[in-house]
Amino acid sequence: MMKFNYTLTRFCSFLLLPFSVLILQACSEADEAPVARVVSSLTITPAPQTALAPIRVSGSYWIELSPVITAASSFYPEFLPTGEGGITRITSGEADIATNAETQLLRESLVNPDLRIIATVTESFYRLVGRRSAGLQTLADIKGKRVMLPANTSANYYLVAMLRTVGLTEADVEIVPLPPAEGDQTGMDRMSDALAAGEVDVISIWEPEPDDAIKQLGDDAIVFQDRSVYREVFNLHARAPDLADPDKRRSIVEFMRALIRATEALKTDPEPYWPRVTEVTGFTHEEIESGWPEMEFPVDIIPDMLDVLEIEDQWVARERDRAPRSREELAVFIDRSVVEEARAGL
Repeated sequence: MMKFNYTLTRFCSFLLLPFSVLILQACSEADEAPVARVVSSLTITPAPQTALAPIRVSGSYWIELSPVITAASSFYPEFLPTGEGGITRITSGEADIATNAETQLLRESLVNPDLRIIATVTESFYRLVGRRSAGLQTLADIKGKRVMLPANTSANYYLVAMLRTVGLTEADVEIVPLPPAEGDQTGMDRMSDALAAGEVDVISIWEPEPDDAIKQLGDDAIVFQDRSVYREVFNLHARAPDLADPDKRRSIVEFMRALIRATEALKTDPEPYWPRVTEVTGFTHEEIESGWPEMEFPVDIIPDMLDVLEIEDQWVARERDRAPRSREELAVFIDRSVVEEARAGL
C-alpha cells in the first residue's frame, strides 16, 4: 500500500495530474497550509505538521480489522505498522490502541480496568454452517450434534445466543475443540475441512471460514443466521490514562479521524485497499470479498453498546464463577468523547 508523502516536491508533482476536484495553492504557499490529497474520490486535508506523539496500533488479524489497517497505512499523517494481537497488548504495554470483540473486553477489563471502548470499527454477522446429511433441517435439530468453535470467544457466544432462540443451551450440544494446526493452517483455518470430512456437524466462526465451509459442502450445506440475535461488536480500545494525557490523546484522536476517513473510502471503493489488508492478515482477495457482505462499518460507538455488554457479561461471568457487573459498572468502559472530538475536527 502506498505511503503518502507530504513534501513540497510531491505536492508540486500533483500539479501535473488532472485532479479537477482540487483547488491547489501555488507551490510557494505550500508550507503555509496542509496539502490536500485525493484517496478514492475523497479530498483529504492532513492535520497541521506539528509532530504527533508516537502511538502503536494492534489488532487481531481478521477481515474486521480492515478499516484499522487502511487508516494506519493510508490515512494517518504517518505510516503506522499494525501489530498482531488484541487488547491484551494494551495491558502488556505493547500497544496504545487495539481492537477486539466485546466479549474479550469483558474478560480483559477485569485485569485492566483502565480499558475504554472508543469506537466500534466493525459489526460482523456470524453464521452457523452445518451438514444437512447430519440430520439438520432446522436450528432445533442441532440438539445432540457436534459443534466446533473456538471456546470463550464471540463465536462461542454466537452459538449460545442462537441456541437460546430455540430453547437450548450449550449443554444440549457437544462442543468440539479446534483441530491442531497443520502446515500453514491454524486450527481455525481447518474448521471447514473438519466439517467437510464429517468430523463435526456444525461450525460456529467468523468470516471467511463459513464461506469456505459452504463452498466445500455444496448442496449439503445448511446455514443458520439471525442478525437480530447477535453480531460481533469489533471495537477499538485505549487506556483511560492515555486519553487523559494531552499529547497521547491528540495522536489517538488523529488516528480516529484517519479511521473515519478510511471507513468512508472502504464504503466507497474497498478493492484498492484490499492488497494491504491481504499483506497484513494473510487472507486472499477472494476471501476478503466473500466475507465483506457479512460486515458493516459504523466507525462510531453503537447505540446499544451498554446493552450488549450487560447481556454478555452474564455469560462471561460464569467462566470465572463471578457475579455479573452492574450496568453502572460496565458503563465506565465506554468513552464516546474520542470519536465525537474526531468528527468535530473533520
